[in-house]
Amino acid sequence: MISHVHVGVSDFPRALAFYDALLAELGLVRKFVEEGRGWAGWVPHDAPRPLFIVGRPYDGGRARPGNGQMVALLAPSHTAVDRVHALALALGGVDEGGPGLRPEYHAHYYGAYFRDPDGNKICVCRHEPEG
Repeated sequence: MISHVHVGVSDFPRALAFYDALLAELGLVRKFVEEGRGWAGWVPHDAPRPLFIVGRPYDGGRARPGNGQMVALLAPSHTAVDRVHALALALGGVDEGGPGLRPEYHAHYYGAYFRDPDGNKICVCRHEPEG
């Protein structure tokens, strides 16, 4: 359903270090990086899409997060959700809701929320029961 998602960033080297660490925890691999253009993309290890991209805005303006916009990334386990959330905070992210079950979404939803150093809201979640 999704081809790619692009998240705008203002400090590309900082964003690259932030997302390289987090996305590796989720099993995604870097498909490309173009430091001169200020963008990079990651994909699942076994598929060319969906593609998660971070980069400077195309218009050259300041990156600004949208109100109500969020990107949710799938995690292979509850432990991965926990690790990614902790790593995000250690790398300068801001907590928007710690790891845990959210039965108000559905019985097995386990997720965590944070903002990256540019203020983009990111969720890491698992929909299946642990085990």
